Amino acid sequence: MEIEPAVAAFTDSLRGTFAGRAVDTTEENIQSRIRAVILMAISNKFGPMVLTTGNKSEMSVGYATLYGDMCGGYNVLKDVYKTEVFRLARWRNANFPKGALGPPGRVMPDNTIARPPSAELRAGQRDEDSLPPYEILDGILEMLVEGEMSFEQVCAKGYHPATVKRIEQLLYVSEYKRRQAPPGVKITRRNFGRDRRYPITNAFRDARDA
Repeated sequence: MEIEPAVAAFTDSLRGTFAGRAVDTTEENIQSRIRAVILMAISNKFGPMVLTTGNKSEMSVGYATLYGDMCGGYNVLKDVYKTEVFRLARWRNANFPKGALGPPGRVMPDNTIARPPSAELRAGQRDEDSLPPYEILDGILEMLVEGEMSFEQVCAKGYHPATVKRIEQLLYVSEYKRRQAPPGVKITRRNFGRDRRYPITNAFRDARDA
């Protein structure tokens, strides 16, 4: 379903309010939220529950749009890191699990797996423009989340201090988003919610020069 007419309508409505301001992530997030409105309307009319798409990597660092792609009733990938999502997709294309309800054969399009990850909210956008490669990101997150390791312990594993510092900061400041996320499958030793509880606002983090 095309979202261009709705995007144009919102752009026109906000034109006066946003006058003199440069286009930024605000306009990108409007696209995601329009998609959510459409999906929720279909859900309300016909009954099926909307599934959200944010994986654990994205939920960890806040790379999911509140009231946008986070809008729905259940998140199947909530506790699965991005690199693991790719591994699962490749495995499913090569295997047909016993008792599976889906079709046999390749069900995940190759271009979905092979192309660089992107929110696709603007031309040429790539996640790695503002995040380290997911192999590095997920390695750091597993130590911070599952391992509850300190900044110093993660750096001792060979990760660059400035990268660890930034990812740790993103992890902490995204807690308010995760509190509003739908429930999901528990896969890892420590999922967000019941297993890992942090305050939304706090003053216990010390400043570091990295």
